[in-house]
Amino acid sequence: MQAHFQIFARYNAWANHRLYTAIAALPTEALSQERPAAYFKTILGTLNHILVVDRLWLGRILREDTSGLLLDMILHDNFLKLRSARQEEDRRIIDLADRFGPRDFERTVVYKTTGGESFSTELGQLLTHLFNHQTHHRGQLHALLKDAGAEPPALDLIYFMRAA
Repeated sequence: MQAHFQIFARYNAWANHRLYTAIAALPTEALSQERPAAYFKTILGTLNHILVVDRLWLGRILREDTSGLLLDMILHDNFLKLRSARQEEDRRIIDLADRFGPRDFERTVVYKTTGGESFSTELGQLLTHLFNHQTHHRGQLHALLKDAGAEPPALDLIYFMRAA
């Protein structure tokens, strides 16, 4: 499991880098333009949502206070600051995947949702969800890039593995 999550942590950072690079080529106003297909209203809103959710899950896993985080909050309305925060979070995810040993992935994490409900889930399942959640929203951003007139980058895992 550790090698599996180490690969996904690195793939995640690679895909985010490629996506942010493509988004950086858009005109600034395109990032905050409301788009009907965007669940979080804009490209910037969707990027912020992914970062918020990563912070929520890592906070729950590491027993950090996440009480101020909301799923639709804008952590950074400046793209460069958001990109820097994303890179920092990706390094944090890689460090986490590298730090955990085989038994850690079976341990139970007890946490509360943003709505206050209590749950307990195995760490391996939470990390799988974290990576799946990112993939889900990167797919949405892929479509939003196309909608904004840009060519979305290839983000499939196989391309990462071939490049590695």
